[in-house]
Amino acid sequence: MDIKAIYEAVIRGDRTAVEAGVTKALEEGTEPDVILNEGLIKAMEEVGQRFESGDFFVPGMLIAARAMKTGVAILGPLLVNSGVKPIGKVVIGTVAGDLHDIGKNLVGLMLEGAGFEVVDLGTDVSSERFVAAVQDEKPGLLGLSALLTTTMSGMTEVIQKLTENKLRDMVKVFIGGAPVTQTFADQIGADAYADDAAAASRKAKELLSGS
Repeated sequence: MDIKAIYEAVIRGDRTAVEAGVTKALEEGTEPDVILNEGLIKAMEEVGQRFESGDFFVPGMLIAARAMKTGVAILGPLLVNSGVKPIGKVVIGTVAGDLHDIGKNLVGLMLEGAGFEVVDLGTDVSSERFVAAVQDEKPGLLGLSALLTTTMSGMTEVIQKLTENKLRDMVKVFIGGAPVTQTFADQIGADAYADDAAAASRKAKELLSGS
């Protein structure tokens, strides 16, 4: 099975072709990590680049991400058994008072497509829950989302609570959402700002590598 066929099926968002391609590749003896890295993850990197250049839009990116997830679901148990580890763990959620989740969900899919283990806390997440998740999950990264200007203060509160609980140095915080800006990220002491899901995936990898 040509890995490139899986790669192209992800970009097209063809879940059936991805499932068939991954299954056949495994039957032919291709290692799960090769399928993951060369087929699925590389395809999502290409999708992200096309989105940032204006050649892809949110619906296409979402469809591609779901196709990628179909392949990951097949590979997951095999990757665990073979000792392949995620490149990092990230906790994400929409801050308290905000019930919007489309952007957050897309960020989660893009992060999974980049090889991260994603813990999604959902929407309307209190600062206490974010702090507890950092304590329990010990992620390298924490992603905060807000779509309302009235809930952006929740991001400030989360960072303050992390500092109060002596956890701030344990996790890199990146933020995003329609009203969020780089200036706001700088003001509240976030480590990075991303203006869309593709940028969030790229920023997460940069934060993880320390670049």
